[in-house]
Amino acid sequence: MSGTPAGFVELSTALKAAGEETRLRILALLAEAELTVSDLTEILRQSQPRISRHLKLLVEAGLVLRFREGAWAFFRLGEQSAAAELAKSLAAKLDPDDPVVARDRERLAEIRAQRAAAAQSYFAKHAAEWDRIRRLHVSDEAVENAVVAALAERPFRSLLDVGTGTGRMLELLGANLERGLGIDFSLDMLALARARLDRAGLKHCSVRQGDIYDLKLPRDSFDVVIVHQVLHYLDDGARAVREAARVLRPQGRLLVVDFAPHDLEFLRDEQAHLRLGFSAESVTQWLEQAGLDLLGHRNLPPEPGSDGKIAVSLWLGRDPRVAAAGDARDVA
Repeated sequence: MSGTPAGFVELSTALKAAGEETRLRILALLAEAELTVSDLTEILRQSQPRISRHLKLLVEAGLVLRFREGAWAFFRLGEQSAAAELAKSLAAKLDPDDPVVARDRERLAEIRAQRAAAAQSYFAKHAAEWDRIRRLHVSDEAVENAVVAALAERPFRSLLDVGTGTGRMLELLGANLERGLGIDFSLDMLALARARLDRAGLKHCSVRQGDIYDLKLPRDSFDVVIVHQVLHYLDDGARAVREAARVLRPQGRLLVVDFAPHDLEFLRDEQAHLRLGFSAESVTQWLEQAGLDLLGHRNLPPEPGSDGKIAVSLWLGRDPRVAAAGDARDVA
């Protein structure tokens, strides 16, 4: 095991927790997807109290992380510790054709299929509403191309997508990441995002419920943070930008994507938009107040002849701190 060094007690505790049949099976499953106690109970064919006890030991040993979402708790492998590296290493060494592992994966596939069906049902109910909004602004393809272009100057390994919605930004940028995380308050959106990430096979990307004003993440956590089509729902965009900037690493970049000013008042009542777009100066000021240098602003007008009435703007800011020597995560 390489990477983060482990203390004797930490490593001993992690090995003891992993060295049991059911717990090793749980680690193998959580290496593939985020799962609930109910999911694991169905896959492993064991009682809920028994599964809960195993998960408690794994969490206490640092091998597994637990995230609360409404009435549910989701579990996934640890992320940035020696114990987490051990969990990933053990899961990777298991033979996928082993009968026990293969059977568990078959049952996991059934769970994923159920998730996908539920997500598709929700999407179908709201598809007409979302399509109507899409027709009002620049095409998704044009916006996504602009997002990729804005971040293309330098590679990055970690991405936080604040207000991830259906997880599209993680899907768009996830292939070249080591770690991708999406935060959203809506449980329905998180279900859609998980189904999307499952479908794309992005096991290194995950989503969780969270508060955009209080991300519960440490400083210096991510190379890039994206706030995509979120600010117009908020009553304090400046505060959200400050919180997003807080978790950037030195030289990390914050990309804000949102509507330019418009006069479609019905969006306030029908879609809960609190702000009808943002001027270039307003978001620029928020970035600067958050301690970031503005790298650029771009406006994407609707295509000629389209039904679009709203332009989309992109702002890119950068943390001005100098990266530590030897840290090549996101350097010019």
